[in-house]
Amino acid sequence: MTAPAALRPSRRAAVRLAAALAVLPLLPAALARAAVNLAAVPIGRMDLPWWRRRFLATLQQVRHSRPELVWLGDSITQNWERTGPQPWADYQPIWQREYGRYQALNLGFIGDTTASVLWRLDHGQVDSIDPRVVIVLIGANNLGRPHWGADLTVPGIEAVVNKLRQLLPRSRVLLLGVLPSKRSAWISEQTAKINAALAQRYAHSEHVRFADVGHVLLGADGQPDPQLYLEGHTAHPGVLLHPDAQGMERIAQAIAPLLHDWMQPPR
Repeated sequence: MTAPAALRPSRRAAVRLAAALAVLPLLPAALARAAVNLAAVPIGRMDLPWWRRRFLATLQQVRHSRPELVWLGDSITQNWERTGPQPWADYQPIWQREYGRYQALNLGFIGDTTASVLWRLDHGQVDSIDPRVVIVLIGANNLGRPHWGADLTVPGIEAVVNKLRQLLPRSRVLLLGVLPSKRSAWISEQTAKINAALAQRYAHSEHVRFADVGHVLLGADGQPDPQLYLEGHTAHPGVLLHPDAQGMERIAQAIAPLLHDWMQPPR
């Protein structure tokens, strides 16, 4: 028996209904994926040859050193390894002066996010060492290409700190705030939100100290000072992201009193 014309769905409506029904079995999996914060799960970069080589090389460094201090982060941290010839790109003398006596280890990787650092920690990055202090500077790249805002990045940074506390229970963690940059209004807004949330989160922590040292990189106008960033020394600075040697020296001096206290008495 044929249904009356008034009750028969139009062809277009029938197509829409069929499409909706076809999607239903996929919804649970899609919702599960949406619930995963990628900033807080380990994601390796071993598909990049240079990254794989650096990771394997740092594993060897870790196995053959006894650092009292470790810097852990992204390209801003890796830049500590740079040498001139320009004074603003000559970081190594500052590193040696500030951290040489601590047999410090540089575990910075260009382009790393919180997810990349978590992967490294899960794959032996700090195995067999027992530093007094780990300085963590991470989060800037979360706001770049991945576009992970404060709501995702704060849990990602917390996951890094928690993993360090698990792997290095005797070490103290000095967590630096995401540094000011000149990239976009959205990134500046998210940076402020991240640092405010972390300051509150670790306000009363015994083993983790949060330090927002970004003010040492600002000019009189309250904006990032181009003369304290690598990009500010180029002919056409459009982005300010990486502190130059003088900028990193200012950061080192800002955290020096706390670091000195934490390193006492000498082992």
